[in-house]
Amino acid sequence: MKITPIVAHMRAWCPTFAGRVAGGIDWDAVVESAKLSLPAAYVIASADAAEPGKAQNVVVQDITDQFTVVVVLEPKDERGQEANDFLHDVRAELWRALVGWKPTPTDALVEYVKGELLHISRARVVYQFHFVTQFQLGRNKAGDPPETWQEVALDGLPPFTGANINMDCIDPADPNLQRPGPDGRIEARFTGDVTP
Repeated sequence: MKITPIVAHMRAWCPTFAGRVAGGIDWDAVVESAKLSLPAAYVIASADAAEPGKAQNVVVQDITDQFTVVVVLEPKDERGQEANDFLHDVRAELWRALVGWKPTPTDALVEYVKGELLHISRARVVYQFHFVTQFQLGRNKAGDPPETWQEVALDGLPPFTGANINMDCIDPADPNLQRPGPDGRIEARFTGDVTP
């Protein structure tokens, strides 16, 4: 998932961070360059998971994207009591900004999963909040661009314009050829044209 829209949305809707929101590929990469003043938040695309296909003749899957908001703040006491209270307020602010929001038109509404402490020291407290959203892999409408190889391959086929049907009936069958039929003789021909 793209995290840039999430970063922009949080900058606009999370006043606690006063615009101090950035993104990264994972926390190890971010922690080395985390130079924002505190409190700050970092958005990381943390995982995705696919459900089994839900159709028999096409590939259509529900994909769950998980992203993590890592909040970094300065502790006021070594036990972290004030930091815990502050994190409670930050969590409520994140819920107001993210839960029920759609990062893209094709995403489902964002849901909250959980939060957990990542690190605490005299210099900083690092806490992460996990969120998820879902989307469908496989197009919703025929005019949408292809999303899977199957859709690319099917789009390359010529359009269906009609069918010619040659019918070899079971009965009457020619006893000299095969009994019971079909005997290999065409008894009826039909043409179906689907163009207006």
